[in-house]
Amino acid sequence: MTGIMGLIQTSLPRLAQPTIAAVALAYFVIVAAIGVWAMRRTRTANDFFAAGDGIGLIALTLAAMSATVSGFAFIGGPGLVYLSGMGAVFLTLSSSVTAAMTSWVLAKRLRLLAEVRGLITIPEAIGARYRSPAAQGWSAIAILVAVIGYMATNILALGVVIDAVFGTGLTLGVWLGMLTILAYSATGGILAGVYTDVFQGTLMAIASTLVFVYALHAGGGMSAISRTIMASDPEFLAPFGKLGAGAALSLFFVFGVGTMGQPHVLHKYYMLRDPRRLKWYPLLMTATLVMTMLLFFGVGVTVKALVASGRMPALARPEEATPLFLLGYTPMLLAGLVFAGVAAAIMSTVNSFMNIGAAALTRDLPAAFGKRVGNELRWGRIGTVGISLLAAWLALMPGAFVAFLGIFGWGLFASTLVPALAIGLNWEGATREGAIASIVTGLVVTLGFETMAAINVYRFPTGVTVSAFSLVLSILVFFGVSWMTRARAAAALDEDIVLVMRA
Repeated sequence: MTGIMGLIQTSLPRLAQPTIAAVALAYFVIVAAIGVWAMRRTRTANDFFAAGDGIGLIALTLAAMSATVSGFAFIGGPGLVYLSGMGAVFLTLSSSVTAAMTSWVLAKRLRLLAEVRGLITIPEAIGARYRSPAAQGWSAIAILVAVIGYMATNILALGVVIDAVFGTGLTLGVWLGMLTILAYSATGGILAGVYTDVFQGTLMAIASTLVFVYALHAGGGMSAISRTIMASDPEFLAPFGKLGAGAALSLFFVFGVGTMGQPHVLHKYYMLRDPRRLKWYPLLMTATLVMTMLLFFGVGVTVKALVASGRMPALARPEEATPLFLLGYTPMLLAGLVFAGVAAAIMSTVNSFMNIGAAALTRDLPAAFGKRVGNELRWGRIGTVGISLLAAWLALMPGAFVAFLGIFGWGLFASTLVPALAIGLNWEGATREGAIASIVTGLVVTLGFETMAAINVYRFPTGVTVSAFSLVLSILVFFGVSWMTRARAAAALDEDIVLVMRA
């Protein structure tokens, strides 16, 4: 979320160039066309929440990658590298292991659960694993809280991009962005989101690779870039950069392990048409993430070298690294593709949040009370609209409040879902009491410490993040409470769940 925070706390340089505006407009037209196509194929709740009969491996990979990186890889990521040096790369290094780890730990089991139980939400998997509507309900509450905060932050960031490209003003930009996403999300559901993500993910990977090439050319190659930076700021190229070992390793841990708790990504595993193809997923996912992160690294170090050599003035804000580099060192068409990619990344993430938020509201929370909503397709669409309007309204609140909403999102997902889901589906000794305790711990600790930090009551020492602390604590609580209630572990497992876990 660092990149989105930077994007919404400032304004982008004015990008209202005819070429950039034309590319962005073409992008929105394509998204609208995908939405119309998906609406005609969305007839049931299963179509709306889980893409019906499923999607292929390439579509799954591109959709998962697109939902994972958001706008961070394009705006905040290069700014973080420019500001913090090589330590920022620890955030992206985790991508080399998380795709494989998540695939081995969760993907196959979630896909099998969808097959044997007909599940279409992540809280349903937790409820089925522990035979516990309460665990399902608590995980749905955690998801809803994080989703609304995440959506508000991303919608505001999208408004910033639209305002920069079209000169609409921030408020109108927020509502235009929100209504665009809502148009295809509420009508076509996750099917529209997935295939929009495929288009967006392809665009992101191609644009990132091309920008990396231009970055190397502008800096005179990696050797010249390294020499220039070393002469002016050697600490930048140190193993942990300017972040220090604690902060860099904390980033690696939270983004590495925490990925296994991101429901907008995990939810897509339910949709895979042929689970036997999963063996190729780690390779494909890692390759697409590496391509997308080329811009993250390339622009960050190149702009640092350009500033050090006097070829570019020092940045007023780190988040200006990508916009200023694109406007000054790449063709305008490529700049337009990247800014469309920023909008694409944000929109894909918001779409995923809309869908899982609506599912939590219309399926998981009623299930926690032993109820079921009639006509789930209609109520799913209504829930999508309701969550979206609330998020857009929150997006226009004072900036500090919106920043607070966005900061806790990733950590809240990780601390509430990783123990109960990722560990629980791989350890038969886990109990429903341990799962509920870990979910509640992650929810209370993350919100509590982030609130105290926001009002300047308490902050962790440098290098220690709330996300890392809450994730570690919820894992310890999960193991501790499960051990204390271990006599009831077997009673929480149905026979088909055991078979899925042992598959």
